[in-house]
Amino acid sequence: MIQRIQSIYLLLASIVSGGLIFVFNLWNTIKEKIFVVDLFSREAITVKVIPFMFLASAVLSLMAIFLFKNRKLQFVIGRVIILINLFLLGLLIYLSLNLSGETNVSEKGIGMFLPILVVLLIVLANKAIKKDEDLVKSVDRLR
Repeated sequence: MIQRIQSIYLLLASIVSGGLIFVFNLWNTIKEKIFVVDLFSREAITVKVIPFMFLASAVLSLMAIFLFKNRKLQFVIGRVIILINLFLLGLLIYLSLNLSGETNVSEKGIGMFLPILVVLLIVLANKAIKKDEDLVKSVDRLR
């Protein structure tokens, strides 16, 4: 049952949340490009939480793929992943608005939009999980 469409959506969400954070930068300053991995060495706790949230989202997405027998739990984990990514998006927006040296030239990177893509993929996965659950319930009614 791993070949279902929600498994593909969950796998893509896991790749985006766990793999693309090493490829795309969060923002550019005058001196350097800031990636998610670079945030481990920062002093502020709010900045150190960001990589952990990305990785937690990736691990939960991978874990949800293998819970195909328990669709209700898979659906709940999907909602938790959505909440993690919405909080992560809010935190990234807050930090990007309060960047030090913002008066100098700085650009937001595409890494800032990765949580939006993960939320979209998880919503599609939850929609497919709900569709499967409704199909199973309708077959149970016929028995």
